[in-house]
Amino acid sequence: MSETAHTPAEWTDHAALWTAWPSHPELWGDTLAAARTAVAAMCTALAGAGDRVHVLATPGTPCPIEGVTVHEIEFGDIWLRDTGPIFAREGEQLIAARFGWNGWGGKYVLNHDDVVGDAIADLAGAPVRRHDWILEGGAIETNGEGACLTTRQCLLNDNRNARTDEATVAAQLRDALGIQRVLWLDEGLRNDHTDGHVDNIARFVAPGVVMCMESADASDPNRDTLEAVARDLSGFGLEVIRIPSPGAITDARGELMAASYLNFVIGNGAVVVPVYAAAADDRAVAAIDDAFPGRTAMGIDARDLLTGGGAFHCITREQPA
Repeated sequence: MSETAHTPAEWTDHAALWTAWPSHPELWGDTLAAARTAVAAMCTALAGAGDRVHVLATPGTPCPIEGVTVHEIEFGDIWLRDTGPIFAREGEQLIAARFGWNGWGGKYVLNHDDVVGDAIADLAGAPVRRHDWILEGGAIETNGEGACLTTRQCLLNDNRNARTDEATVAAQLRDALGIQRVLWLDEGLRNDHTDGHVDNIARFVAPGVVMCMESADASDPNRDTLEAVARDLSGFGLEVIRIPSPGAITDARGELMAASYLNFVIGNGAVVVPVYAAAADDRAVAAIDDAFPGRTAMGIDARDLLTGGGAFHCITREQPA
């Protein structure tokens, strides 16, 4: 990609917002219907507030959501934040940056996940720019002015790009996406299948303003991590807004899940926030609403969606206007 590459912030106007319909019973099991309910609610909220929502569904899988455009395309699973393209600009031209893919460090290698990003780029009319190193979209968080947040746990992990270092990754991000400043956090939430994706622990809400979580009490299993995140963000010279953590959210087997209110998706007129029937749900949604004047934040239950490994930010990819 040329030196003029620019990655817009997620809160800039969208021409489209891409997501996918849970289509694989063998992956979702008993939670398939509930996951579909959550995705449908998200799509309806975003479309109703001004987004043109495009939904991928595997061929032959009905997608009953009204007010969206459905495309029958094969994909491995719905996590388009990671498998889809990262849209950027070269001058006035929209392009689709595509990176290497290895199933989150070899954990979940599914058919078609390595090529679904090309299909989205083609539907969007964006030429592809290929890069031979591994990067998932949820591993970086950009502010639209050349800075990005990421974690060492993910981008320096040997299961992604072996024997790499911060300087090498920074140069790769600059060349591919126009990132001029990489702000390194250490690690993400416990039991995060993605090895510490940053979109669960810190999100830009304005160019110099970042949001992170804080624990209500010492029983939060991520308390130390969240405190370290807040200290590091302050050290970068950013204005830091802290919202509650949901605390320990477990699945049906009692296993801790990587639940985060920060895995919200920013639409043209709405912000869809994952909630977990936790005590802090309402306070977190209200704080996120305050951070986005002109948009309405709304909470949608994401517990069943989270059993698959993520929430609303993880299953969406914005296409800048």
